[in-house]
Amino acid sequence: MSNIYDSANALSRGLRELPEYKAVKEARDAIQADSEASKIFADYIAFQHEIQVMAQTGQIPDASFQEKMESFGKKIQGNSLLSEFFAKQQQLSIYLSDIEKIVFEPISELLK
Repeated sequence: MSNIYDSANALSRGLRELPEYKAVKEARDAIQADSEASKIFADYIAFQHEIQVMAQTGQIPDASFQEKMESFGKKIQGNSLLSEFFAKQQQLSIYLSDIEKIVFEPISELLK
């Protein structure tokens, strides 16, 4: 039996070779090359981090957070580079979800 870490590293390399991974990387590079898209993206990532911190500390987002989320949604939809990035990321997430099911299947079996 091979070393489990070798298998994990092979999986990592395999993910990087997927056309969907390469498409997300290209879309991200296009965002970084565009100042407007890059600014919106950085602000969105900071906002996502803020929401994660709130969730971890048990805080409930108020109406201003909902408005901010809607505002980001409109900005992202209004920017072709950003909307393409998130569409490509969604395509890649299908693989990640399938892999997660496979990897955690043995743990699920233990809990039955």
